[in-house]
Amino acid sequence: MKKSTDLQAIFFLGIGGIGMSALARYFHHNGYTVYGYDRTPSPLTRELEEEGMMIDYSDSVEWLKGIELEQQHTLVVRTPAVPEDSAIYTYLREQGFDIRKRAEVLGLVTREKKALCVAGTHGKTTTSTMLAFLMANGQKANGESDGVNAFLGGISMNYDTNVLIDPQSEYVVVEADEYDRSFHQLTPYISVVTAVDPDHLDIYGTPEAYRDSFAHYTSLITGALVMKKGLALQPRLQPGVKCYTYSTTEKADFYADNIRVAEGQITFDFHTPEETITDIRLGVPVWVNIENAVAAMSVAWLVKGNGECFREKMASFRGVWRRFNIHVNTPEVAYIDDYAHHPQEIATAIDSIRKLYPTRKLIGVFQPHLYTRTRDFADGFAQVLSTLDEAILLPIYPARELPIPGVDSQMLVRLMADGEGRKADMVEKKDLVAELKRRAAESQEPVVILTVGAGDIDRLVPAIAEGLKNE
Repeated sequence: MKKSTDLQAIFFLGIGGIGMSALARYFHHNGYTVYGYDRTPSPLTRELEEEGMMIDYSDSVEWLKGIELEQQHTLVVRTPAVPEDSAIYTYLREQGFDIRKRAEVLGLVTREKKALCVAGTHGKTTTSTMLAFLMANGQKANGESDGVNAFLGGISMNYDTNVLIDPQSEYVVVEADEYDRSFHQLTPYISVVTAVDPDHLDIYGTPEAYRDSFAHYTSLITGALVMKKGLALQPRLQPGVKCYTYSTTEKADFYADNIRVAEGQITFDFHTPEETITDIRLGVPVWVNIENAVAAMSVAWLVKGNGECFREKMASFRGVWRRFNIHVNTPEVAYIDDYAHHPQEIATAIDSIRKLYPTRKLIGVFQPHLYTRTRDFADGFAQVLSTLDEAILLPIYPARELPIPGVDSQMLVRLMADGEGRKADMVEKKDLVAELKRRAAESQEPVVILTVGAGDIDRLVPAIAEGLKNE
């Protein structure tokens, strides 16, 4: 949003969230005074404070009164992660502040640019970060340099941030989140749809309603849709909007073939409707990144009309924080952390590890995220966790939810036993580092340790990595 003389301050309810912090950085860069509330400090909120934003962690109305916000000059941006009975939220609402959802504000921002959006159950963050990296500091077809704006759902390892800002660029890359139908607020110019495997059934109710929400989303696109070939999705495109498919397993409008895996590297050829770019090498050599790369390059090619920079770009792409990050890699132990929190995402992470380390024992640690998701996908979680050689479960991370009777991590342990799968062990967070060190030390064979989940398990990653490096 362009700087307004009437609007002077932005207050973010839930500023520590990855999407909210990106918007906060965008507004701060554009000259607004930025305040925020979050439940707990984190490395990300500390970075925001160091950048000049003022944040409260006490849900204190007195603190809010102390900063003397002017109702007529302040916009409040909220996320559903902050409960409606929060003291600060209640006060702001009662005082008549203009309160908007994050998705609504992001929609306003994207309508000022040509929005390149990435939607789908899986792969959004990596694909959108790849796309932003391909667009930033690249070359247009006429040889001029260009940049990009981007709102990302993770921290880019190339830029160490979740937002890119280039006021001169006409493009903005956006991760289009389907939770709470947020992506219906966007106006995509070009959009990828990576997957429509049902999720967020606490919001949608049924798989059919979930997929229908994606169908409605496609009706908002103004330029082109790029969808994975074979998706159970019937697009509702406006007249004149083009539809392309992409694939890594068969021919499509955009596809990969001649895939080679050798000495820890993945290389493939990328086919467009008009040209083939050979020998694309992945900087993050994970099997699922072939598909993510094809999706990202497809959109970048439609914008640029030239794929010659892709070879260099993809080789130097360093990935996204908590998207298959390899923290330890020795002959005895490897440690990988991933954000996976849906059964299919966990299955993809496990499959990638089996391909990278086919002879090693695989120990997986899962922190379930949300009571509703654990309830709705309990059988799927039990099934996929049973494919690990050893499974460890942490207690459920509730986020915005209250407990549901009978729904807990022990329920998954019982389901795994009933399904004759490998038994899982329950471990408290405070004991996890010591438990993993013990298992690595006592193993008679090389091991890979995988931690997955969308809660606060990431807070343990540095300690786990440090402990395993000493084994």
